[in-house]
Amino acid sequence: MMSELLFECYQVPKVSYGVDSLYSFYHNRRQNWPCSGLVISSGYQCTHILPVLEGRLDAKNCKRINLGGCQAAVYLQRLLQLKYPGHFAAITLSRMEEILHEHSYIAQDYIEELQKWRCPEYYEDNVHKMQLPFSNKLLGSTVASEEKQEKRQQQLRRLQELNARRREEKLQLDQERLDRLLYVQELLEDGQMDQFHKALVELNMDSAEELQSYINKLSLSVEQTKQKILQSEVNIEVDVVDSKPETPDLDPLGSEQSLEDVESINEFEPLFAEEQPEVEKPVAAVQPVFNLAEYHQLFLGTERIRAPEIVFQPSLIGEDQAGIAETMQYVLERYSKEQQAILVQNVFLTGGNTMYPGLKARIQKELLEMRPFQSSFQVSLASSPVLDAWYGARDWAVEHMNREEGWISRKDYEEKGGEYLKEHCASNVYVPIRLPKQAPRAAEAPGRASGTGNPGEQA
Repeated sequence: MMSELLFECYQVPKVSYGVDSLYSFYHNRRQNWPCSGLVISSGYQCTHILPVLEGRLDAKNCKRINLGGCQAAVYLQRLLQLKYPGHFAAITLSRMEEILHEHSYIAQDYIEELQKWRCPEYYEDNVHKMQLPFSNKLLGSTVASEEKQEKRQQQLRRLQELNARRREEKLQLDQERLDRLLYVQELLEDGQMDQFHKALVELNMDSAEELQSYINKLSLSVEQTKQKILQSEVNIEVDVVDSKPETPDLDPLGSEQSLEDVESINEFEPLFAEEQPEVEKPVAAVQPVFNLAEYHQLFLGTERIRAPEIVFQPSLIGEDQAGIAETMQYVLERYSKEQQAILVQNVFLTGGNTMYPGLKARIQKELLEMRPFQSSFQVSLASSPVLDAWYGARDWAVEHMNREEGWISRKDYEEKGGEYLKEHCASNVYVPIRLPKQAPRAAEAPGRASGTGNPGEQA
């Protein structure tokens, strides 16, 4: 308990408790105290309607709305996260509180204001743009260089795999051709001349010397291919120095077919060169220029009025409660017409959630609709809605420093406990806790009663 902490630990001589909005009302009083008025206090978690009559809080007619600045900030956060899902993490609650205080306002007529936002000209003139933090260096250089390096490594690995696969295929084909030529040479050594000459005709060769020449070339090619495969397996990291393609070994059986394929491709190459620029030009022309800074901007349109509107229309966020206007009318109807006229002459707005532009005009509009024809009322806003509670407490403490009114002394604490509260013009109402009466104990058995005690003590 606070009183126990202050008196026991800090040894304070006396202490007083009060309501922040009533302290603010006390600091902004426009006439000699005591005065009457209707205090509308809207803070971070909730909103209160507090009627004050002759300088005293009428606690039995106070009402609370469980909506404040926190709920408005959460609602604004959800609206913008749905509108900009790409910036979900950047739309934080603290940033929404900043937007709420610097860019939001209360619409005098909510439906009419929404109709105005449908006009493109009105939207362009009143939309607010907020720039989210971003880094060109991080996205433009570091990430891009890492991506390029990764792509280069992937291309290098694919090239190595492709070259290794081609060498293995070439080695297999050359080995098969070499085995076939060696088999034909064995026919010559075994003296099987008929089969030897028949095999030379199939190979398009004229003599044994030509056969020996092809055997030597293929043996050298097979040996070189094996050395390259072994070299690629030993070298893990390969630096590409020369992009010039490797000259392939001559293939006596497939060279003519390869030349025919190259000639057929060269015939159609001019046609491809003429048509390709015409196809690529329109594609390059329609590519938009990406602006990274513009991508990280939030456009605040109707969100500027939708978030603070929840204190007047809680149904916007699914709350089954009455708004400020309905609650204020309900509180006023609990008084007589004379008392209502007194209260509406001093409607006072305080609290951090009352700092929206247009709130005072909105309250005046709501009072004009609910009050009788040609009746008068006055609405005022605290000079400092956030700090006036402290200023009011300071004013009250200075003015009542040498009085006993409203102060709880150490003697009061020791006699009446830590729950005791002394009322004053800015305090809450003290409701003493009444403990239930203890039932009398049953009479003791005759055999156990003391002979020397009073009879009344045994009941």
